[in-house]
Amino acid sequence: MADRVTVIGWDGSPLTEAARGALGAATLVAGAPHHLALQEIPAAAERVRLGSVGLAARRIAGHRGTAVVLADGDPGFFGVVRTLRAPEFGLEVEVVPGVSSVAAAFARAGMPWDDAHVVVAHPRTLRRAVNVCRAHSKVAVLTSPGAGPAELGLLLDGVHSNGVHRTFVVCEEMGTENERVSVLTSDKAADHTWRDPNVVIVIGGPQTALVGDGWIAGRDPGAGPRGWTQPDEVYGGVLGEGENELLRAAQLARLGPRTGDLVWDIGCGSGAFAVEAARAGAAVLAVDADPESCARTEAVAREFGVQLQIVRGEAPHILENLPEPDVVRVGGGGAAVVAAVADRRPQRIVAHAATRDAAELIGRDLTEHGYRVECALLQAVGLDTKSWTENERSVVFLLGGELPPRESAR
Repeated sequence: MADRVTVIGWDGSPLTEAARGALGAATLVAGAPHHLALQEIPAAAERVRLGSVGLAARRIAGHRGTAVVLADGDPGFFGVVRTLRAPEFGLEVEVVPGVSSVAAAFARAGMPWDDAHVVVAHPRTLRRAVNVCRAHSKVAVLTSPGAGPAELGLLLDGVHSNGVHRTFVVCEEMGTENERVSVLTSDKAADHTWRDPNVVIVIGGPQTALVGDGWIAGRDPGAGPRGWTQPDEVYGGVLGEGENELLRAAQLARLGPRTGDLVWDIGCGSGAFAVEAARAGAAVLAVDADPESCARTEAVAREFGVQLQIVRGEAPHILENLPEPDVVRVGGGGAAVVAAVADRRPQRIVAHAATRDAAELIGRDLTEHGYRVECALLQAVGLDTKSWTENERSVVFLLGGELPPRESAR
C-alpha cells in the first residue's frame, strides 16, 4: 500500500506550497494529461493517466512509495476522493482542495449558486439530470462525454417558460488557456461542438429569490404552503372527477414523486395533482385535451411557482412522442389509456375508477402488462364541524400498479 496519498485539486491557479511539496516528494502521480504535463512533477515519478478512477486506485493501493492524485476543481465534490476512500482500496488520503468547477462556473457567470441544484450527467444518469433541469430554475450540470451541452439541449426540446427556452451558460476547460464561456438558449446547444470538460448552468422558469440570508442550499423543501396536498378550494373549486384532496394524497403516496423523476399527469384537469407532484421536486408533464384545463393548470403552476410542461392533446395518441416517465397518474381515459401507459414501462402507475367493473378492467390490463396490482375502495365523508352532519361524500376505486423490482431498477 502507498505510504502516503495526497489528492490535489487544481483549478488553474498556481499550486500552493503544500501542493508543490507533495508533488516534489511523489513517486507516483495520477491525473489527466494536462495534469501530468505540470513542471512540478519529478522526472523519476511514475505517471498514471486517470481514466478509470477505480483502476488508478488499485495501482495506487499496490504502490510502494508516495502517491499524488491530481484532479480538476475540488476533488471532494463529486470527485475522486470518494472512490479513493472506498473500503476495497483501504486508502487514507490527505486533500489539498481547489475551487470546485461549479463554483468557478457561477463565478464566471457572476451569479450566486446557493439556490442551485447540482447534478452529474453521464450516459446512465443523463435522463434524470435533464428531469432536474425541467423541474428547477437553476441547475449546474457536471457533464461527461456523451452527456454534454448538445445532449442536454436535445432532451430539453419543448421545455420553455412563456415561450422562452432555457438559457445555457457553458463553461469549457476552465482554468486552462483554452477556457471559454458561452451563453445561448438550449435549442441552439446541439448546433455546436463542445470541449470537455465543461459545466453547464441551466437557467429558466420562475425564479424564487432567497429571503434574507437563506438557510439551505438548493431548493427550499419548506417553501410554499405546508402539506403534500392542498384543500380543493385552493384550486378554484373547479376540480373534476377523481381530483378531490384525499384521493390526490393517496395517489401521491403511491407514486412517491421525487427529484430526478419525470411524472406524467394524464387528464390533469385543474392542475392540482400536477402542481403537488412538482412541489415534491419532480419534473411533470401535464396532459389534457381540454384547452381550459391546460390554461387552469398553467395558471395554478404560476401561482405556486413550480415548473410544468403542459401538453395539449388526446390520450393515448398524444403519449407516443413524450419522453419516458418514471411514474404516471391516469386521471382520465380509462383502461385504454392505462394500457398505453403500461406499454412505456413506468415504475408505478395509479388510476381510479367509479365502478367495480371499470376497476377490474384496469386491474386486468395492468396485470397482463406484468404489473403487481393493488386496489382499494376509498370512501370519504366530509362533515360540517358546526353541526357534525355530513355535507359531502365520495366513493372511488384507487388502483396502483408497480413493476417487479428487477424491471423497475432504472
